[in-house]
Amino acid sequence: MKISYNWLKRYIPEAPEPQKLADVFTYHLCEVESVTPLLSGEGVGGEVDTIFDIKILPDRAHDLLSHQGVARELASLLDIQFIDPTSKYKIPSPSVGGGVPDGRGGLKIKIESEKCRRYIGRIVKNVKVGPSQEWVVKHLGSIGQRSINNIVDATNIVTFDCGQPCHVFDLSKVKDFKLQVRNAKKGEKITILGGSEKVLNDSMMIISDDYGNGLDIAGIKGGKYAELNKDTRDIILECANFDPTSVRKTAQALNIVTDAKKRFENDLSPELAPYAMRELSSLILEMCPDALFEDIIDIYPKKQEVKKLSFSVNKISKILGVYVSVDEIKDILRRYNFEYTPLPNHPLKGEGEEQGFEITAPSMRLDLIIEEDMAEEIGRILGYDKVIPEIPKINFQPKQNETYLKILWARNKLLTDGYSEVMNSSFCDSGEVSVLASASDKNFLRTNLTDGLKDSLKLNQANAPLLGLSEIKIFEIGTVFKKGGSSSAQDFSETKEEMYVAYADKKNITEISLNEFCINSPLLEYPLDGGGQIFPSPLQGEGLGVRSIHPGASATPQEGNHFKMWSLFPFIARDIAVWAPENVKSKEVKENIQQVIKENEEELLIKGPDLFDEFKKENQISYAFRLVFQSYDRTLTDAEVNEIMNAITEKIKENDGWQVR
Repeated sequence: MKISYNWLKRYIPEAPEPQKLADVFTYHLCEVESVTPLLSGEGVGGEVDTIFDIKILPDRAHDLLSHQGVARELASLLDIQFIDPTSKYKIPSPSVGGGVPDGRGGLKIKIESEKCRRYIGRIVKNVKVGPSQEWVVKHLGSIGQRSINNIVDATNIVTFDCGQPCHVFDLSKVKDFKLQVRNAKKGEKITILGGSEKVLNDSMMIISDDYGNGLDIAGIKGGKYAELNKDTRDIILECANFDPTSVRKTAQALNIVTDAKKRFENDLSPELAPYAMRELSSLILEMCPDALFEDIIDIYPKKQEVKKLSFSVNKISKILGVYVSVDEIKDILRRYNFEYTPLPNHPLKGEGEEQGFEITAPSMRLDLIIEEDMAEEIGRILGYDKVIPEIPKINFQPKQNETYLKILWARNKLLTDGYSEVMNSSFCDSGEVSVLASASDKNFLRTNLTDGLKDSLKLNQANAPLLGLSEIKIFEIGTVFKKGGSSSAQDFSETKEEMYVAYADKKNITEISLNEFCINSPLLEYPLDGGGQIFPSPLQGEGLGVRSIHPGASATPQEGNHFKMWSLFPFIARDIAVWAPENVKSKEVKENIQQVIKENEEELLIKGPDLFDEFKKENQISYAFRLVFQSYDRTLTDAEVNEIMNAITEKIKENDGWQVR
């Protein structure tokens, strides 16, 4: 939001110079995005001015998106005088006789939507629409707003001065001078100022006349139907308050962004509306001295509740991490004009008997709800630079999760004994505990690990040659779900969840609870002691790493019975064919190739050399071998593999009578 320094000075004459004020904003209130000087003649009052572009966050947007709001905050923050402009407003009296020209009576307002929290309207007759006074143009121009005409400019001045959006209708276009605040009908259309047409739905709120003509999208933008023009003589002033959620959703759905929408969506106090009506009426009277004002119509279905908030001095200090005295808090409450009552020996939130305060939150301060809000308020005012950067005393000894330690122990024990881990789904087609919205064959939670382990064992035994394992030994550690006492399988609150261990080999499948495995299992060599302390891992030197195998996984053949994860990088295959004398066996050629591999990059060869072709011609035999190269940490290049293949070729040439084809 753009704030004029000269505009602020009208309310706080003692304000510090612009650069110092920018620091006050930054350290105590909000971020300053830019500070722009204006030359003489461009600023408020035609003087040299400075424009602050400040970033007001949503928690304070209800009271700080205005010059008066910012000025009041700075006056309290800096403990300087704030000049209340209320006494300066000339309050127009209702015209003698009242009524409207044709005698049909005054303004009537009907609220049919709960989303309208307050609506204030007023008829003003005998106005003259024309250019604004120079000071109005300067005020609006300083913050980047364009002057339209004196009446519309007055509503904009009020919006940016006190923060309450206002609107004006041409009275002659409002049938029977009756306004309705209602939800739109589904598919109802309204042409807004600017000419674009919007299609509404029944969740959106509009202002209309008694004949259904849409005058305004409530809290967002006025309609073209009752737009002012040079012939307008009688008008209706509107200052209202609308539900912030409704305004935001409607504006987003219609893709409309306005200054009014920005303020209403962040919530405004309904108590601000009568003040805005007073200011707007005073401005209209200044611009149109011959204007006649009727009585104000104020409909306020449910008054804003008075909020009281209690907090303790000690709790504030604990939250902020710095000692705050009672006198400092009293001084802050005085500067901010908070009504408060001391509460000596007042226990709050189990903190013991401490001195505290009960305050009455100002109607504009919608952000003050709980004790922590006051802690943030006091910390912001005092300055967070006063908080000493001291590391709190914390016991950094981590608390051991005994169940997790048991799982690690059991996993490493089984891995050491040659088992590979599998992980099966917890969902199955039968069980004691059912689930909702699941696949037709996965409607239950498993009651054991054995069923899933059987399927995994069968699948892995079928793929044993691909896995390079001579024997399949697998295990799973997981949760099983059993019904605990309730007759309703749908009642998850009485579902028992237990951690089990199941392991299988070619002989049988064993399943026991995790606790039993870690205490009584015959596989266990280092049991847990009674205090839950875990002894050194049976995987000596291997730490607590985890090696797992998916039930249907395949991998490069490995020696022994331990599964090793395959590489995630692409492989490169190379073939080499060798002519050798007929008395040379393929084994000898293979050993020759293996020797070269061993001397170069043995870890890159993951498969081979494998003989895949052999034939005899005259007194020679051709042997063809395939080699597969792959890295576990990178993508191999042709240059790397070609270097190895060249070394193999040179080695083969050293043998008398051998020749690479």
